[in-house]
Amino acid sequence: MRFSLITVVIAIATYLQGCAVGPDFLRPKPPEVDGYTSSPLPGETASATGAGGAPQRIVLGLDLPGQWWILFRSPQLNSLVESALLKNPDLTAAHAALRQAMENSYAQRGFFFPTIQASAAPTRQRNAVGTLAPALASGEAVYNLYTAQVSVSYVPDVFGLNRRQVETLEALAEVQRFQVEAAYLSLTSNVVSAAIQEALLRAQLDATEYISNIQREQLRVAQVRFEQGDIARSEVVAQEAQYAQTLAAVPVLRKQLAQQRNLLAALSGRFPSDEPAERFDLQSLELPQELPLSLPSKLVEQRPDVRAAEAQLHAASASIGVAIANMLPQTTLTAAKGGVATEIGQMFQSGNIFWSLGANIAQTLFAGGTLVHRKRAAEAAFDQAAAQYKSTVLTAFRNVSDTLSALQFDADALQAQATAEAATKKSLDFAIAGRKLGATSYLELLSAQQAYQQSVLNLVQARANRYQDTAALFQALGGGWWNRRDIQAGNSDAAGTSTNALIPTWKIGK
Repeated sequence: MRFSLITVVIAIATYLQGCAVGPDFLRPKPPEVDGYTSSPLPGETASATGAGGAPQRIVLGLDLPGQWWILFRSPQLNSLVESALLKNPDLTAAHAALRQAMENSYAQRGFFFPTIQASAAPTRQRNAVGTLAPALASGEAVYNLYTAQVSVSYVPDVFGLNRRQVETLEALAEVQRFQVEAAYLSLTSNVVSAAIQEALLRAQLDATEYISNIQREQLRVAQVRFEQGDIARSEVVAQEAQYAQTLAAVPVLRKQLAQQRNLLAALSGRFPSDEPAERFDLQSLELPQELPLSLPSKLVEQRPDVRAAEAQLHAASASIGVAIANMLPQTTLTAAKGGVATEIGQMFQSGNIFWSLGANIAQTLFAGGTLVHRKRAAEAAFDQAAAQYKSTVLTAFRNVSDTLSALQFDADALQAQATAEAATKKSLDFAIAGRKLGATSYLELLSAQQAYQQSVLNLVQARANRYQDTAALFQALGGGWWNRRDIQAGNSDAAGTSTNALIPTWKIGK
């Protein structure tokens, strides 16, 4: 009967381990909205001739490939993105943070099991036999003492304290998992955007140099006519000023292009002196004509930032259970067995063996309100996480709506800019011809040159905008991470039913 109390404690603890205090997390329901925009989307965008002028069609429900950048059909772009995925240090850091979070959750699981420790303590001692009773049966004052024991301690998870702590850490690992996906999406989007920007800068340089050639020819003609006495010196000076102003834009564009090349090098994990071999221009990129659009109910499953916010909400929910469990009794079971002797070989002989069994139940009776306030703080943190989740969802829908509007209106803008460029080119041609015949004033010629120059630059920008809008849509939809080949088979779950943190398996460059 001597172990009856311990047996009862163990039985009660075992029985109660099936419960866990605190709220059980329920995933938020998808927003009940039917679309992304207040007005219906057009069946097809406007079109224009030249690079980036193809009409685009939105296909509702069409899935997004995991390697979405291949839709631009640029081998150079594919190569650069893959290089960035292998070498970019930010992605390596995010992946390491995920491993850290997962290992922390595994470490917490260890508290589900007993802790077993073995110890040995050899000592050399002398007792004050003149004052104290002899410590040994032999009465010797100086002796060796050898002690060895195995101790076991176990904290039954009676009210689910450890389960809620594990749940919290697993949810935080899930947060980090989707932060890895967000880093992956951000990196690929930045590389594509930087490549398009480089193509834009090259196009602007080409356009500026083309216009400067026209102006240089007009300056040559003006100088000849001035020498012949046909025009005043002021007209030559005005043409020189126009030509110089155009040339002044060239170094600025070259500086921006050099900086853009440095950005591409950094994104791909290289130093500026080791810039990528890939070069980009608008003609090397193909504008995708069919654009996927996820159903609104699926967007919250596909956006890494929304999934991370949801996991943060889950962690906050589990933390409430941790705070409640800390207010309830805590049970600890202990056991030890060992031997002690003055000779090593005699430690486990009869009479030298000792053992102990114990149970401890502790309940905090007063802590100055600490536990209550910690529970209230956990509840406030949950409310904060819930509001942040809603804000993240609203931002996600706004991003998609913004890109859909940009796709439509930037296509209209490109069509209008193409028309404007053609019109100003005709106007410039007429002005040049009229000037040769003396029918056009020099101010009219300069005005036509300025109008054409601006329209050419506007057209180049409008072409690049359509590529950027398309990349922005792919990013706003989540980047297709659920379709990537480097996600472990069986773990990919865009529907959100998986409870295990997914581990991307792409190779991370050192």
